[in-house]
Amino acid sequence: MLLGDAVLVGLAYYLAYYLRFDGDVRAGEFANWANTVVWIVPLKLVCFFFFGLYKGMWRYTGIYDLENLIKACVISSGIIVFILVLKVRFVGFPRSIFAIDLLLTFLFMSGVRVGIRLFLTPGRSQFKIPFFRKVDGDGARVLVVGAGSAGEKLLRELNENPEIRYQVAGCIDDDKRKLNQTIHGVPVLGSVDEIKKISEREAVDEIIIAISAASAMEMRRVVSACEATGLPCKTLPGVGELIEGKVSVGLIRKIRYEDLLGRRQVELNLKQIGGYLTGKRVMVTGGVGSIGSELCRQIVRFTPKKLIVVDINESGLYDMEMDFKSKLPDTEIVPVLCPIQDRHVMLRTFERENPEVVFHAAAYKHVPMMELHPWEAVLNNIVGTQCVLDLCVRTDVRRCVVVSTDKAVRPTNVMGASKRIGELLAEAYATELGARNMCVRFGNVIYSVGSVVPLFRKQIERGGPVTLTHRDVMRYFMTIPEASRLILQAGAIGNGGEIFILKMGTPVRIADMARDLIRLSGFEPDKEIEIKEIGLRPGEKLIEELITEGEGICETSHGEIMVLKAGGGGQVGNGLTLKVLRKHIKRLVNFSEAGDGDKIREELRLIVPEYGPETDAD
Repeated sequence: MLLGDAVLVGLAYYLAYYLRFDGDVRAGEFANWANTVVWIVPLKLVCFFFFGLYKGMWRYTGIYDLENLIKACVISSGIIVFILVLKVRFVGFPRSIFAIDLLLTFLFMSGVRVGIRLFLTPGRSQFKIPFFRKVDGDGARVLVVGAGSAGEKLLRELNENPEIRYQVAGCIDDDKRKLNQTIHGVPVLGSVDEIKKISEREAVDEIIIAISAASAMEMRRVVSACEATGLPCKTLPGVGELIEGKVSVGLIRKIRYEDLLGRRQVELNLKQIGGYLTGKRVMVTGGVGSIGSELCRQIVRFTPKKLIVVDINESGLYDMEMDFKSKLPDTEIVPVLCPIQDRHVMLRTFERENPEVVFHAAAYKHVPMMELHPWEAVLNNIVGTQCVLDLCVRTDVRRCVVVSTDKAVRPTNVMGASKRIGELLAEAYATELGARNMCVRFGNVIYSVGSVVPLFRKQIERGGPVTLTHRDVMRYFMTIPEASRLILQAGAIGNGGEIFILKMGTPVRIADMARDLIRLSGFEPDKEIEIKEIGLRPGEKLIEELITEGEGICETSHGEIMVLKAGGGGQVGNGLTLKVLRKHIKRLVNFSEAGDGDKIREELRLIVPEYGPETDAD
């Protein structure tokens, strides 16, 4: 590589003289060339090496490599001119030579690298560069929806991977400026509204949606247009989810409900998060649950010194330990089988493992179940949270993030009221004892245990009916990875006593969700799959909220996170002190041990005055 570049650099320098003097390089000019080429060639090679031109694989030469080549050529030519000015004040050297030399050097160096890439790219001829690769007759003809960055990456992968049996008929895009333009030889045939007509005309077998960022309304429109064709329809994840921007055909999948939410990939401040997780001892309570397990997977990306996973699910805890040890042998995983309200075991765990950061995600969250067993909500959600927060103070934990829920806002059920008390406890420990506690409040999480989406899918698989509690029920939704990432980010932002609120976007009507899921499963709602209304369950709201009236809310440094600050602007703490809260909790424990649900509810109303049954359900 060095020898080849040396020859090309010397040749470019000589051709600069040859062109400058119209092919008549006389003895004096040739002597100038010979005297300077001996140090110009090594100097340029050193610049090439400095800019990393010999680190990359030439078969994958791209824009990044060409940018570095331009820098190396310009810098090396600048140094050459500077040396000649100092040495001979440019006497005997026409200035145009070095401009020509710069251009020729770049053309030679880039030409060789691009040529090698073309020569070694699968599916391309060694003697000519064809338009888009053709496949045998048994390859499926596909239509790609999206002529943006995701579509371009998909077309490149389909073009360069000979194992992919696809023939691209064309692209679809609503941008009129792209109509009749081509991407890697593939034409843009029309807009989304013309998908059905184009797919029939081009004899398309399948449709792939490749849109990197679309709103919920836009995505629903695209999916509806694709479904109208009656053809199989697949999609790509968002570009932010693809490793190093490389589209893999293995990531092309069937459309899922979360694709219709239109939620964009969450951008994280990795440096800020790494600052409080990297090299630290991190504990996650409820670490086997939907949110807890994803938190663990996200946390290990930041290479903590130790990950302590607390849960009462023995099988889940064992499976997680085996999975992490096989995939992450260098990360120390400590499974702890223990109910969080067991103070003696939890104290031993805190003293033995000495966690520096705690994520408290353990909680009972099924609303109807907690209505039937309110004492369990007290013991797990309230007493367990108090135990964790108390031990965090006792063992000097640097930071504790409590995972809360939108059901804590004007709670109409025991579960929501118990989570609201957890928020009050976190604030009280922060304001009175200086603990660095913070809460993160968000809505429903798709595919979490207890989520309505898995329930609907099971009902659809059985042939229906799909059961709705009420036709007007609306909920906020986000994905499990998105919620977990924002919890980590909120933990980095907080200073103590805040309640962070994740922006959940637009609430979704559950009836519309049921119909979308039925259509995505290939059935017609109300015809092939019945939708049945069964009435609200005990403690359920029609519409969930994220903020109580009167709470003072502020923006944070992260666009997707808002904050309610302790003692600022609203009635966040309901005026309760830690001492008063402890007295209430002691009475709740007594009522729980007696199994007295009515007394528990009465005590909850004393702590959370806004707690009461849903009044607008009818």
